[in-house]
Amino acid sequence: MPSTKSSSRARNGAKATVERQRALQAEALAKAAKAAKAKKKPVQAGARKQPKPPMSRQHLDKPGLESELQLQPKFLAPDYIGSAKLKGLSALITGGDSGIGRAVAVLFAREGADVAIVYLSEHEDAEVTAEHVQAEGQRCVLIPGDVRDPKFCEEAVAATVKSFGRLDILVNNAAFQQHAMRLEDVSPAQLAETLETNIGGYFNMARAALPHMGQGSSIINSGSETGLLGSKHLLDYSATKGAIHAFTKSLASNLLPRGIRVNAVAPGPVWTPLNPADKTAKDVATFGQDSDMGRPAQPEEVSPAYVFLASPTTASYINGIILPVMGGPSG
Repeated sequence: MPSTKSSSRARNGAKATVERQRALQAEALAKAAKAAKAKKKPVQAGARKQPKPPMSRQHLDKPGLESELQLQPKFLAPDYIGSAKLKGLSALITGGDSGIGRAVAVLFAREGADVAIVYLSEHEDAEVTAEHVQAEGQRCVLIPGDVRDPKFCEEAVAATVKSFGRLDILVNNAAFQQHAMRLEDVSPAQLAETLETNIGGYFNMARAALPHMGQGSSIINSGSETGLLGSKHLLDYSATKGAIHAFTKSLASNLLPRGIRVNAVAPGPVWTPLNPADKTAKDVATFGQDSDMGRPAQPEEVSPAYVFLASPTTASYINGIILPVMGGPSG
């Protein structure tokens, strides 16, 4: 058998090492316990301070009006200075009346694009968006209707082309979301509504737009962190967002020979009417606090990503990507 004898010096050295390692362990455990007790502080990493939880404690009736939110989303991005990245172009944005869509419309206009807004029935919100687009010196057309209807999508594209003479950018952004605690609670009617709006509507709009798009055009789809990470209470919504990501990559490959780029933005929690029109007022108040930054994004923090992907100046060699704007690697 091998000898177990060692010098007293070696034994003392080993004992000292064990004690040192245990001291380091104790220190680390103490710090971890202290950190666990400490309240997570929301992170501010932008040009101006953004709202943090608690958010407004309220519930909205669907489809959710931004004008009714007690805490108004920030969408103007006053620190963003345009540089003609989209000058002379025309864009169509679904769900453009509020939330991310409104913020994107404003920045597209600031970069020189005319904007058509497709929305369901939120006329008051849409009018506000149009006023801000026009304040940037660009034209805006409002087109109410349901993206689930292929005929309406064709009419919306035709109205855009008639108004602006062209269509260069399509932003698929309209969405339906409804939480459910269990799979059994997702009714066939809810599943159909989610699928037909969130993925069916994207197919419908892209199919309608393509005959009017050419080399240098761009399609941007709104995905979600739920399509990357899943969400236990958004089973159908998460499934459609995953489908949108796959659709983006597939369509990007399909349209590449035509010089049309297709990409997606995958936001984390964003303060828009979508969640207050879904969750209870109690849950809305804590919306976004579990994100890496400890707060939801404001729409103006997400919209520059759409400009980046839309512009042939900044993204001519970017195709088929899912760009996460989640406040961190885990949303």
